[in-house]
Amino acid sequence: MSSNQGGKIKVSVQKAGPLDTGEIAQAMKSIKTKFAIMSGKGGVGKSFVTASLALGFAMRGYRVGILDADVYGPTIPKLLGLVGASLYLSEDEKIIPAVGPLGIKVVSMDFLLPTDDTAVIWRGPLVDRAIKDFLGSVLWGELDALFIDLPPGTGDAPLTIAQTLANELTGSIIVTAPSDVSRRIVQKAIDFSRKVKVPIVGIIENMCCFYCPESGKTYYIFGKLIGKEMADRYGIPYLGMIPLDPRIGEANDLGEPFLMKYSTSDTAKAILSIVDTVIAMYKDKLEGKVEVPKKQPIKSLMKLPGEEEEGNE
Repeated sequence: MSSNQGGKIKVSVQKAGPLDTGEIAQAMKSIKTKFAIMSGKGGVGKSFVTASLALGFAMRGYRVGILDADVYGPTIPKLLGLVGASLYLSEDEKIIPAVGPLGIKVVSMDFLLPTDDTAVIWRGPLVDRAIKDFLGSVLWGELDALFIDLPPGTGDAPLTIAQTLANELTGSIIVTAPSDVSRRIVQKAIDFSRKVKVPIVGIIENMCCFYCPESGKTYYIFGKLIGKEMADRYGIPYLGMIPLDPRIGEANDLGEPFLMKYSTSDTAKAILSIVDTVIAMYKDKLEGKVEVPKKQPIKSLMKLPGEEEEGNE
């Protein structure tokens, strides 16, 4: 990514060497906790859970950031009402994040695409480079928590995060849905975390059930407590479950954060219960002091295949 100092970032190319892992770790020293949200499978509501956790932390008074590492299908900006926002460069060529609800800092590939229907057609090395840029070239500032929304699966993006932030990640949060199909795939995310030595914070079971407002009954539409069974089987904390709620889809489509719009609903209370559980697990880290790194300008490199470099703008 490049631009004039203080200008809007556009997707372009620069001759620059690979970012050093040590530089990235140093750049993120001012972030107290770093959580990777993963699922292994698409369609389980991982991005919604990421946005909800971030909002929940912010509602509890913490300073929060979100790295939307789903390069091919970024959705965090839509969920937070940030569609159309831009990223800018500081005078020392650092990326300035967009700022969303409750002061949440957000970096996403979505901010760099010219239109909503623009596809990112990249092979692994470019995805690797983009994620390293987002980790090390961003002015995150002092944060209590950074939530990294990973794409489904256990491929390039999760591996880059795990290797680049070796010994830096607080842990992974696994999102699943209550079905055997989801279980069979999501358990691979558990295996991935263990193989790359990333601590597992726990499992969140999304779309667990439906609370009927008229009858007061609970219906387990897809399956019952499969996430809980998975957690017990692998010896992982079960962080909680989030019920189906038609207002979630409505809020997402409107770009209105559900947790803020329906903060008193039973679904919001279930989400905040999970938030409070995670906060309690890492209270010492969240309340501790962190080292503020010195400014170290880092050159970046990103280009969408087929796009012409736009010169010195």
